[in-house]
Amino acid sequence: MAAPAYAPDQAAEAEKGWLLLLAVLVVGTFMSVLDSSIVNVAIPRMQTALSAAPDDVEWVATGYTLALGVAVPLAGWLGERIGKAQLYIVSIIGFAVASGLCGLAWNLSSMIAFRILQAIPGGILPVVAMTLLFQIVPPAKVGTAMGIYGLGIVVAPAVGPTLGGYLVQYVDWRLIFYINVPVGLLGAVAAIVKLPRQKPVSWPSFDFWGFITIAYGLFAGLLAASEGHTWGWDGYRIRGLLVTSAISLALFVVIELEVENPLLDLRVFKRWPYVNSIILLAVVVTALFSGLYFIPQYLQNVQGLQAFDTGLVLIPSALIMVVMMPIAGRIYDAVGPRWPVAIGLGIIAYSSFLLAGLTPDTPRFDIEVWTTIRNFGTGLCMMAIMTSGISALPPRLTGAGSGMNNVVQRVSSSLAVAVFGSLNFSAAAQLWTDNSGLLSTGAQALPQVSSASAQGANGLMGMYQAMNLEVTTLTYDNGFYIVAWMCVGGAILALGLRSGKPKASAEPVHVEL
Repeated sequence: MAAPAYAPDQAAEAEKGWLLLLAVLVVGTFMSVLDSSIVNVAIPRMQTALSAAPDDVEWVATGYTLALGVAVPLAGWLGERIGKAQLYIVSIIGFAVASGLCGLAWNLSSMIAFRILQAIPGGILPVVAMTLLFQIVPPAKVGTAMGIYGLGIVVAPAVGPTLGGYLVQYVDWRLIFYINVPVGLLGAVAAIVKLPRQKPVSWPSFDFWGFITIAYGLFAGLLAASEGHTWGWDGYRIRGLLVTSAISLALFVVIELEVENPLLDLRVFKRWPYVNSIILLAVVVTALFSGLYFIPQYLQNVQGLQAFDTGLVLIPSALIMVVMMPIAGRIYDAVGPRWPVAIGLGIIAYSSFLLAGLTPDTPRFDIEVWTTIRNFGTGLCMMAIMTSGISALPPRLTGAGSGMNNVVQRVSSSLAVAVFGSLNFSAAAQLWTDNSGLLSTGAQALPQVSSASAQGANGLMGMYQAMNLEVTTLTYDNGFYIVAWMCVGGAILALGLRSGKPKASAEPVHVEL
């Protein structure tokens, strides 16, 4: 149940100063989302510093992802229970403190524990920030506001590899955590000063069984996706996780349709514009994070770049999103979501087809151009998708829609990395099997192999390394090809979105915090 509306003069003040309030919200969102990508660059250095095995150190990222799946559904209930502005302040302080603890970690176990602790406020921050955005921004300015807010959602993971690469390579990997402490505390001070707060008048009961079922369902599904290539997709552990995850999520749906105060209000799915936006959001997030997964690996594993140099290659694509997000918001306000989303997804599809043609020797300038085109499309359509879906909901369902959006974002980004990682592993094994015959020696050997054999072990080693780079690149190409066709389907689906300026709301403007 929403908190009471503010007095008219308080609401007018909030409406007039929404840009400053939005800036406060962007700080927390940017910081929490940035952490999802910046840490990945430091994992090899953490492995050495914490004396961890390669398979074990992956839990620094996996543990964070799993905890996010548990934390995100709690945001709506906590916001109603203690107040959304209050929850934002507590979460940003909690994230800063947990980040400091991560920087102090003395072994792998402590690092994983602190990362799980960090994920709880990290999962809540984007949910409550988006809910607050729709409550403090005038309806006519929602598109512009979402364009600015998108700087936290979309730009943060794009600049993460560059910033993280610099800190890891030239300063200290622990600084990727310590840097959150002053930023988070300053953001908390700004939120305390600027965000208007309202004491909740209702204390909704906690949907315990709803929380248990969705928490386990997301946890099991994400764990299966993360460990499938290690445990084996056809193994009993993965099958058990997938089956129990599906059962748990089905039970969650039944429970949420019956309880008086559901953890996530599934009535949002009664509106097709919102459902359409959720599908498109999953496509765009998958495209974004699969690129953030493939391209740095290609640059480092195939072309041999260091972490910071890899980040520099990605700088133009990050900058184009900084430029595009506010512009995309204004375009949305002017023409609606249909054409920005359809065109944006078409651009992502085109650039993904280009990236599907990568070779081990592709010039870096080409990669910079292709990734910049790709992020141009992402910046054009991302916030339009999210805004169109939530704008189609009545005010009482905005919080539920915001929470579901963040669940989809988190799950899609995690599944994109996990599933495409597993596909890469499987594809590489198959490609090696298919091409292993090319390295056979003897009477039937290829002329190139015979020539390399004449040079001894060094000659064959060079051919082996060249084939390894070729096979690795082909696995990335396959991933981009899949993403490209997903975006083609998304562009067609986007033609069903609303076109034209948003209609003025008949309801009075009020602020619910």
